[in-house]
Amino acid sequence: MPRAHSETRPDLYSRVTSLIVEDLKRGVRPWTRPWSAEHLAGRITRPLRSTGQPYSGINVILLWAEAVQRGFTAPIWMTFRQALALDAHVRKGERGATVVYANRFTRTETDAHGQDVEREIPFLKAYTVFNVEQIEGLPPHFHASAAPTLEPTQRIPQAEAFFSALGADIRHGGNHAYYALEADYVQVPPFECFRDPEAYYATLAHECTHWTRHRSRLNRDFGRKRWGDGGYAQEELVAELGAAFLCADLGLELTPREDHSAYIENWLQVLEGDKRFIFAAAAHAQRACDFLHHLQRPLEPG
Repeated sequence: MPRAHSETRPDLYSRVTSLIVEDLKRGVRPWTRPWSAEHLAGRITRPLRSTGQPYSGINVILLWAEAVQRGFTAPIWMTFRQALALDAHVRKGERGATVVYANRFTRTETDAHGQDVEREIPFLKAYTVFNVEQIEGLPPHFHASAAPTLEPTQRIPQAEAFFSALGADIRHGGNHAYYALEADYVQVPPFECFRDPEAYYATLAHECTHWTRHRSRLNRDFGRKRWGDGGYAQEELVAELGAAFLCADLGLELTPREDHSAYIENWLQVLEGDKRFIFAAAAHAQRACDFLHHLQRPLEPG
């Protein structure tokens, strides 16, 4: 049978977007259900490579969604070859998860004037990873359980330190959370108004991701003109993902904000209209997250 042309097969952008759209149509936001597992790698974390390095961008969303769907409790993933290098093996019949690698290569072309010019070509490559629960023979530390931790009942020191170090103008009061772009400040209700500490910090993470869009920081602009338009929905999706990434980095459980449930229909319109936007949104969220991490003050020498 002749091989189908690549144009007739769903491209990687479309396949990934379709998976996320399916979740959204069921009312599920795959980025709001990060791991909660008693594992040595951390009770709540981003997905991790075999080296312990966290995944970033779109791969965080892909692996969180895969873990939830398949019931994995360990956050560590590796390739077939990485398992073999550890004298371990993937169990027969196991199905892997898709992650992606994005980069650019330079190609020399001849322009209309006969001059050689270099052009950067973006490319996306998919590869397969397996959760450590699908692999036999791994060293014990890949399956080690973490010591029990107490649930926080008050302010969480590492989160307090993180948001204090940003230097953002964070104001408390009222009953709405938002970022005011022109005045450049974040507004959140008082700490005591939230149902639990993690809800407070998750809201701060969302609004501080918006804070990075200011022209003096990352200068992120999707052309939003009014509440609820396409640009508004795009920025809100970036802030949702940024909050999910930050909460994972801070070890906080992220529960969806009820006031954001109305955005799902807007996100569906954006994602179904642009199969690549979830990749762009994840990349913008990762840049925002990195920016906020870079603002952390270094520890004073002891």
